[in-house]
Amino acid sequence: MKLNIALVAGGNSSERNISLNSAAQVEQALDSSKYNVYKIDLHGRDWSYTAPDGTRTQVDKNDFSLTLNGQKILLEYALILIHGTPGEDGKLQGYLEMMGIPCSSCDMVSSVITFDKISCKRAVADVGIPLAREIFVREGDRIDPSEVIRQFGLPLFVKPNASGSSFGVTKVKKEEELLPAIQQAFKESSEVLIEEFIEGREVGCGVMIAGGKEYVFPVTELVSKHDFFDYEAKYTEGLADEITPADLKPEVTKWLNEMTLKAYKACRCRGVVRIDFIVRGDTPYMIEINSIPGMSAGSIIPKQVKTMGMTIGQLFDIIIEDTRAK
Repeated sequence: MKLNIALVAGGNSSERNISLNSAAQVEQALDSSKYNVYKIDLHGRDWSYTAPDGTRTQVDKNDFSLTLNGQKILLEYALILIHGTPGEDGKLQGYLEMMGIPCSSCDMVSSVITFDKISCKRAVADVGIPLAREIFVREGDRIDPSEVIRQFGLPLFVKPNASGSSFGVTKVKKEEELLPAIQQAFKESSEVLIEEFIEGREVGCGVMIAGGKEYVFPVTELVSKHDFFDYEAKYTEGLADEITPADLKPEVTKWLNEMTLKAYKACRCRGVVRIDFIVRGDTPYMIEINSIPGMSAGSIIPKQVKTMGMTIGQLFDIIIEDTRAK
């Protein structure tokens, strides 16, 4: 019997359209002989499925089901492709855990840790992963730009504590740019990080542990034609080169693989995640963990999966089997 899968996409953040693009690619990749796939567009309290004839039906949140043509369909599994809230920050996972519905991503606790940058940094620091120094800022905190620059120098980065896809991130090059950059970051999150600038090569590392096996994906180097790998560079064709596998010294690749697995385990991740680093000299500094990485045609993980000789459909077969078993 086929498994009824809710392919949950959309969400409430600035990354909504990226999520919908990811879902369109994954929907095509899933094996229709194994799964009945219902793409659910989640936007606030509106959780809807649109049938091929254009009819929209709301998910019954009392039992995570759809009623189509008078027939009740229980959604047995959630494949989450929401970038940002409520998919990457653990809110949706909390609901699913209460309902007893298995899902493809990190659980609620792990999602909270990985989405909250300062919590994530503290978790991975305990296992010896190098990190940029930071100042943690809440709304209402007073910041002395000259003192920040005395500590970190210029340039430096200002970023929302809980957001993705570089929304609200600013590379600050002058003292007078710091306070406006903080206000810009506050539009995406109620907490902000000011981080020292680590000059080096940016890389993305896919990883998954499933069925007792560790899958460490080929490393991708991200070469932006902008000042850094911002939203536009990530999602506009021609504004960044993504080199898979990255041309790195073997010992650096080995260290990246080790750090990636350490971070995954430290944050108790599940499913496939992408962990980003800056490599300065031969030392990788972790930037962040993406617990629900992009799966659109231009995203990094699909390119790494292809380089491994696997399809996205095969990847999710492994994830679905493993997370259902757990």
